[in-house]
Amino acid sequence: MANAKYKRIILKLSGEALAGEQRFGIDPQTLEIIAEQIKELHNLGVQVAIVVGGGNIWRGVAGSSQGMDRATADYMGMLATVMNSLALQDALEKVDVSTRVQTAIEMRQVAEPYIRRRAIRHLEKGRVVIFAAGTGNPYFSTDTTAALRAAEIEAEVILMAKKVDGVYDSDPIKNAAAKKFTDLEHIDILNKGLNVMDSTAASLCMDNNIPIIVFNLTKKGNILKVALGEKIGTYIGR
Repeated sequence: MANAKYKRIILKLSGEALAGEQRFGIDPQTLEIIAEQIKELHNLGVQVAIVVGGGNIWRGVAGSSQGMDRATADYMGMLATVMNSLALQDALEKVDVSTRVQTAIEMRQVAEPYIRRRAIRHLEKGRVVIFAAGTGNPYFSTDTTAALRAAEIEAEVILMAKKVDGVYDSDPIKNAAAKKFTDLEHIDILNKGLNVMDSTAASLCMDNNIPIIVFNLTKKGNILKVALGEKIGTYIGR
């Protein structure tokens, strides 16, 4: 642990990150690359918990906008996160990283139910823990799940892996003049309307003083660099 800045982290992965260059589904090669990066972090002795989204398979908001009952659509999204979590678990265990999936919706034949103390014990034993099925409640995003689980397991930081290299004042893909922020406070997310995470997640992080680092996942080695304390991406906190 001498070289790592953080002892216990939450890594937030979007579902889209697992799709790689595809726009839908799970790309095995991308999973392999992500798993190798997590292994590097794990080998440092960092306790790693992961929250993964489901947008590569299903988005509850999208289903709701097309006339589906919002709660039903959100539950379908939770099931999508379970599929992604199982795929990530498989990729991690193929590179010899012991991993447990815990779900907020009970499905004992597939994964453990979420139990806070058990999750912490797994981390202390050197296992990676993947939190699936969101909070188990509709109307809450996986960003909020990451904030909630970080508070519950007393993680030191949330690492938000994105396809861009930080937080900008506008979409850098559409606006070449977009300004990148290197440091922000939680309240800036709300006041500036920045597209980092939803307001519930941002407020939860602010209230519990949980820092967030937004960085580019597509650049190999970035997860390790963040854990070592290198100044990349955007730091959000006090």
